[in-house]
Amino acid sequence: MWKKIWSGYFAVPLIYRIGAAFVIGILAGMALSYAGTSMGQEWLHRVVAWISPFGTVLIAMLKMIVIPIIFFSLVCGASSLSVKKFGKLGSGVLLWYLFTSIAASVFGVFLATVMNPRMSNAAELSGRHLMQVGQLRSAGAGGGSVSSFVNGLFVNPFEALASGNFLPVIVFAMIFGIAARTVIDHEQQAGGRHPVEQLIEMFDAALKVCFKIIDWIIEYFPIGVLALTTANFALYGVELFGPYMRIALCVVTGVLLMIFVIYPLLVALICRENPYRFLWGIRSPIVTAFLTRSSAAALPVSMKTAEELKIRKELSSFALPLGATINMDGVCIHLPVFAILAANIFGIDLSVTKLAVLVVSVVFASVGAGGIPGGSIFLLFMVLANMGLDDAQTAMIVALAIGINPLLDMFETACNVTGDNVCNYIVARKGGMIDDSRG
Repeated sequence: MWKKIWSGYFAVPLIYRIGAAFVIGILAGMALSYAGTSMGQEWLHRVVAWISPFGTVLIAMLKMIVIPIIFFSLVCGASSLSVKKFGKLGSGVLLWYLFTSIAASVFGVFLATVMNPRMSNAAELSGRHLMQVGQLRSAGAGGGSVSSFVNGLFVNPFEALASGNFLPVIVFAMIFGIAARTVIDHEQQAGGRHPVEQLIEMFDAALKVCFKIIDWIIEYFPIGVLALTTANFALYGVELFGPYMRIALCVVTGVLLMIFVIYPLLVALICRENPYRFLWGIRSPIVTAFLTRSSAAALPVSMKTAEELKIRKELSSFALPLGATINMDGVCIHLPVFAILAANIFGIDLSVTKLAVLVVSVVFASVGAGGIPGGSIFLLFMVLANMGLDDAQTAMIVALAIGINPLLDMFETACNVTGDNVCNYIVARKGGMIDDSRG
């Protein structure tokens, strides 16, 4: 009997299990919140203290794997790029991805600031709070000057790995990967592989092992989401509905504006043609990305679409797989929304300097999102840490994000894949990589 129940549970698609857990968690949390008015806050806190560990262990597992997955992913990605091989067009693709990531991040910060997702101060919600709000870490990257932020990018990599200091890990991983590729290109050996190639293969193998661990963690998501959502709504009650609605509205609005306004505007200005005709031409990869929530799953469709658009294969075979790995414009819109929410909850004054640091942090984080299912959740740790939040505060924001992430991830991924195809087309059009001779 139990075996049938267990196999039936795993037969249900994961996104449905997470969605059901989220809804059940809301209902259970609201019921506990209502019961707490008659049973007393002490009783409510005892119940939440029993439920919370099932959710906090999910947060702990995510924090456990996020540094290794980002490090190995970036080393393997950076070491696969040879600017010498791909020349001007390859550099153009990289610069275009960097430009759109920065633009999306700035747009996300602007939109979040205007729409202002907030909730009442976490420490004042009728005396009910998921965890004690600690003092902001004075050493947080978001709290210092631009100079201290830049200097903080270059520290002992082993110290950064051990302490979970994200940005130095990302910088070192990218430098390490580029250096490895340079050694391989400049020291080609006759017969056999270069030892550095074998090292990168080991890193790639380690990345595959990390992906397997992520698969296991993701299977625990429904239980963790149920516990976190129940605990949050039990303690905050109806106060959480407002933030959830504003977060969803802000992210979805940003993504739709990016897809249907900003990208078409770039195509119109640079290529001097009807952008919506082009957008209709890439509808298949966009829809595939939306439904599968995976840039990798949409990649074969993007490649076929590029062929239909007469883009030469030597460009699309480089630009599209690279974009699926490092170009995450949807994530660049999503992450600032939760960062602004955290600032509103914990009373962080976001100066122009801190907003600039937030933009840089989001762009760096998005580069490490490639191939990670629900990658924005993993990268949210990094962005919040760079704002100066402590572990308890970060855990609270991540707990809020996990429940709504499957829905937002659909829109994010559609935006990511649209950006990949727009880049591929613009670079092809401007670089003479459109084969007009084909019928």
